Amino acid sequence: MELSTQTMETLNNGSKNGFDKSKAYAVQEESFFDDGREIELLHFVYNHASISELRNSPSKVLAAIDGYARTKKYLMNVGEDKGKIVTDLIAEVKPKIMVELGGYVGYSALLFGDAVRKAGGKRYFSLERNPEFAAVIMSLVDLAGLSDIVKVVVGPSADSIERLHSNRSLESIDLMFLDHYKPAYTTDLKLCEHLRLIAPGSVLAADNVIKPGNPPYLEYVRSSVERKRKLFESGQVKADGAESFPDRTKNQYLKREGKENPSSAVKGNPNLEYNSKLVNSWEPSGVPDGVEITRCVGEAK
Repeated sequence: MELSTQTMETLNNGSKNGFDKSKAYAVQEESFFDDGREIELLHFVYNHASISELRNSPSKVLAAIDGYARTKKYLMNVGEDKGKIVTDLIAEVKPKIMVELGGYVGYSALLFGDAVRKAGGKRYFSLERNPEFAAVIMSLVDLAGLSDIVKVVVGPSADSIERLHSNRSLESIDLMFLDHYKPAYTTDLKLCEHLRLIAPGSVLAADNVIKPGNPPYLEYVRSSVERKRKLFESGQVKADGAESFPDRTKNQYLKREGKENPSSAVKGNPNLEYNSKLVNSWEPSGVPDGVEITRCVGEAK
């Protein structure tokens, strides 16, 4: 696939600043997911010449996924660069329970689930709305030998969070990775606050805060307790949902899932104190992006 001049410039600039353009994914097309490539990936992996070596090896399965995305079609994975930010965080935090919102084809579940197991963790929940994508995750998790730690949960993120909480499968979250429907970042975080799943000591890692960006989420996790309390007590509902995003972002899943309207009814817990910072990195295609790392450091009285 021929690269555009703009893409080449992006990759060259990224290489100068630390991105290795030799490992760049294929160009991201206008339509870049849910067109059959996810099932095609599954066949690509299972038809691998060294399939026996992939079994029970998360790193080799990840390498096969990267191989598809570099030589066949782009995949909207977290990739190696941003992935390392989160695996380093896992090694530091040593979460017993980690949750990811948005699993896609399982790249992050394999990478982070393996890291959680190595850090002594007990469970990695991968929440994915699309049942076909979830089936791909389950198959690759089984291939990589991670079924003992990774549990895939199918359904809308908010519904899955409430269901896991109500049946006591999920009582607290040590580390949460947000990489799903962008307008739902803030509303799902507030739901987790409301259910006391997020509390002092919890850590959040939010992907794609530069590309495509998520101003409502960044504003929320960077706001003071005083500001959040003011909005909470006045009854003002901040525009956390889809209406504050460009059409391309808010309608990303319209064809398959229909119109999504993340609820702003749950106001969360404005008393939680966050320390948040951006870690700059790159998409696996070489386009600049970043991960927002947010630590819940206390709860104001």
